[in-house]
Amino acid sequence: MADLVIVIGNKNYSSWSLRPWLALKATGEPFEEVMVTLRQPETRAKIIAHSPAGKVPVLTHGDLLVWESLAICEYLAEAFPYVGLWPSDPRARAVARAVSTEMHAGFTGLRRDLPMDIHSKGTTSGVAGEEARADIARVQQIWQDCRGRFGDIEGEEGGPFLFGRFSVADCMYAPVATRFRTYGVKLDPVSATYVDAIYAHPAMQDWIAGAKGEAPLPEN
Repeated sequence: MADLVIVIGNKNYSSWSLRPWLALKATGEPFEEVMVTLRQPETRAKIIAHSPAGKVPVLTHGDLLVWESLAICEYLAEAFPYVGLWPSDPRARAVARAVSTEMHAGFTGLRRDLPMDIHSKGTTSGVAGEEARADIARVQQIWQDCRGRFGDIEGEEGGPFLFGRFSVADCMYAPVATRFRTYGVKLDPVSATYVDAIYAHPAMQDWIAGAKGEAPLPEN
């Protein structure tokens, strides 16, 4: 059994699982993946076997148990500091933490109206209500601001992501990129380019490939 184990839900649907999974992949460390199918009679019992919180994702590192997506990402950033999961610049790091926390705590309209469903692009109709439309506008504002202020860093921290190099902030917003593509949300040029960058990331490609063969979940 690997020292690092992550328990996740279905890759096609579990946005909360995707976030720390991407961070864990970014560390380059070997890990074991345990997938629990969601919305089944036995789902909660299977998850409780891994975590008393009764929700995925869950990370174990040796005898340590960590739950909640952002907490797992934070732990991985501290456990493997050489990976640089947060920007090295203090100002950029502060903003990265702020936008990551905003994603973790908010955007309920977007989550409700446009749930993650990666492989239903063009076949799933989601209707964004007023709250979701405001969320979509706010996400694009965040992406424009981060790319404009911190995305064009030169040198080893440069790259196409929110703070140049791939970071926890990108892990937190990756599921939103899938929602925008699934439901055909019209985006400004900066945001559209960022979605392309998320989809081109090798770890994201691995996740999408893993989601492809999953059976549809039953309706709630």
